[in-house]
Amino acid sequence: MPTRDNDSRLQEAIELFNSQEYFACHDVLEDLWDETLTDERGFLQGLIHAAVALFHFTEGNLGGARKMHDSAVRYLSPFQPGCQGVELTQFLIRFDECFAPLLGHHKTYPQGIRIDESLIPQLMLTFKEDE
Repeated sequence: MPTRDNDSRLQEAIELFNSQEYFACHDVLEDLWDETLTDERGFLQGLIHAAVALFHFTEGNLGGARKMHDSAVRYLSPFQPGCQGVELTQFLIRFDECFAPLLGHHKTYPQGIRIDESLIPQLMLTFKEDE
């Protein structure tokens, strides 16, 4: 299993994510995901979906953003508080805060909502053993 210790692609993906280069981040994470044969595939899938959700939200694809948000949360939640050195608990809180305007529109298609860039979450490395 590639980890942040032996594969620089996770660090690269985090840097791309935090630079709001979500499409490029998705590509790097997808390569890692494709090579992963453990349960941590779900962690990588969650990061991929988080990047896609933010890409859609920034591009105005609100339905796609909401769908990918929900999927990212489903995939990442079981890996809290963190995985491969990536802190997830606070990330998911900030991720939900960022998407809050979309989350209240489950029965209707969201329209006219713009992402608040000050609420876009960052991925953080914990640099300690995952619990």
